[in-house]
Amino acid sequence: MSETEWIEGYAVPPGCCDELLDDRGEARPHVASLIATLQRLGAEALLQAGQRRDGIFMRQGITFKVAGEHGERGDRAWPLDLVPRVLRAAEWTSISDGLEQRIRALNAFVDDVYHAHEIVRAGIVPWSLIVSRPGFARPVHGVRAPGGVYCHVSGCDLVRDGGGRWRVLEDNVRTPSGISYVIENRLAMTRLMPELFAGHRIRAVDHYPSLLLDALRAVAPASDGHPTIVLWTPGPLNSAYFEHAFLARRMGVELVQASDLVVRDAVCYMRTTSGLQRVHTIYRRLDDDFIDPLEFRPDSLLGVPGLVRAYRAGTVAIANAIGTGVADDKAIYHYVPAMIRFYLGEEPILENVPTYLLGDERVRREVLARLAELVVKPTGESGGKGVFIGPQASAAEREAQARLIEAQPDRFIAQELVHLSTAPTEAGGALEPRHVDLRPFAVFGDEIRIVPGGLTRVALRAGSMIVNSSQGGGSKDTWVLDDEGSAGKLASGALPARRPPRLPDVRYGDWHGQQQQQQQQQQSASNSKKAPATATSASNKAPATATKRRQQQQSASNSSKQQSGGRISPLLGWLVGLALHDVEQLVGDLADGVDLALDKLEHLFLLGALPGGWKAQEVERTLDRCQRVSKLVRERGTLALVVDGVGHGSNR
Repeated sequence: MSETEWIEGYAVPPGCCDELLDDRGEARPHVASLIATLQRLGAEALLQAGQRRDGIFMRQGITFKVAGEHGERGDRAWPLDLVPRVLRAAEWTSISDGLEQRIRALNAFVDDVYHAHEIVRAGIVPWSLIVSRPGFARPVHGVRAPGGVYCHVSGCDLVRDGGGRWRVLEDNVRTPSGISYVIENRLAMTRLMPELFAGHRIRAVDHYPSLLLDALRAVAPASDGHPTIVLWTPGPLNSAYFEHAFLARRMGVELVQASDLVVRDAVCYMRTTSGLQRVHTIYRRLDDDFIDPLEFRPDSLLGVPGLVRAYRAGTVAIANAIGTGVADDKAIYHYVPAMIRFYLGEEPILENVPTYLLGDERVRREVLARLAELVVKPTGESGGKGVFIGPQASAAEREAQARLIEAQPDRFIAQELVHLSTAPTEAGGALEPRHVDLRPFAVFGDEIRIVPGGLTRVALRAGSMIVNSSQGGGSKDTWVLDDEGSAGKLASGALPARRPPRLPDVRYGDWHGQQQQQQQQQQSASNSKKAPATATSASNKAPATATKRRQQQQSASNSSKQQSGGRISPLLGWLVGLALHDVEQLVGDLADGVDLALDKLEHLFLLGALPGGWKAQEVERTLDRCQRVSKLVRERGTLALVVDGVGHGSNR
């Protein structure tokens, strides 16, 4: 008996690859147990879980704003399909390597566009194309982002074609959204369909807020203490406002709007009840055009006057950096493989979809002759707006699109039609194939970290290839299996086993990176001893400065020894070191315990399964207190300060 009999009438569309079934209609080996569990549960279990899901999501505000037929906007429960998508560990390793490569190239391109123009001088990307892109920001030309990082948060859209190969469909390095739904999808699935997880080792996704917070701290300008991080939202009317509030709460940072920020003497401040507080890093969730009415759109009511001036002065970091939109323009997308070769000297790991720029008359004629076979997209739009799919269009629609292309050819690109892979999706009590894509999320601070899996978007309408949430698409929980011995690779998204509490102005990397730095410093010191004493190069000045610093430290050490009688007991030093190690371990355990309790309480709150007598208002207050305790523990780093903060700061 075929394993597909549990999906009555399930038929993969011609030319497509299915995520769960192979070419013979049999279950792929890594999902055989998942299919068996679905078969055992049956359609009724899926329907009942779906009803509980919608009720919980609406009560908890896990929603997405969509436009109706007459332009009205309303909230709908976040559309989560309860059949997960599953990726093998080896497959994910290849994807994450390709994403990291691509993000580094895009980041280098943004820096080059606003500074050296090397790729233009090499004749690879035309300058006329760059400056004509809507995302090119002239006000920040010549401004270098803190740490040289521009694409702090990235969400590239990937698709699996009919041959099973992964391709990049679009790059999103302005304000990519969807990560909060990745976390909520996993949480909901563990509560609604726990049976599906039996027998699987799946990589976690809920550490993203801590990765993002670390990246935002890493690019903050120097400060005397902890940098102040804020998340800047356009407001509750934005379609992704739930995500803005979710991330601010999980990171423990303030959620602000334009009225909460002010610039004084090229420094950005946040208005508080205690007066102005300096802001070091802004994670913004609005487009460049609305950021500063003095530099971009003068009619913007969402912006902060003078913010670009503060950014130029280097007193505030903005993530993603102003002007990154030039890198994810759909016309620039055509050149990303060339960017990888130019900046990194490597061959692309992930391929583009074949793309045609319509500004070339010869190319335009060929595209118009094949319009019924191709996909046409406006270069400056997002969210699936204006996408024309030739094979699904009528003759009248093709004629109208041809006129638009002839009138403004530079506004459009054409791409070969990719038969997006399909995945079983619940539809009216049965499982039917629906087209899917994948948006993994990466953060770039001291290093690039990619969350395993990402947001699988699914076209809920039969036959549709438009998966965008704003166009009526849904989502799936994306599993990356962790059973193939590759869990130790940090770049794939796994967290290190233990990191010490973060202290002001201290950045942490992996030990391998620190060992490389130590070897480089030793080599530099060795070379400086061999160099002539009269050398004046920058490479010789650095060791001299380091020597002076060591002399000052030695002098201070000698002074302290004299004050203590000239001797420091080795036993006392050992005891102090042991005590500090124990304090660090205890602080970490305490913070982990608070976070674990917080997660469990949030799970109960989400499901409405609170113990008898508990009130929602009490739970919200408890969650807030837990967050403050966890934040104090992690930021202050010593038990004495933590006890002081908890004991005397209950009203903070």
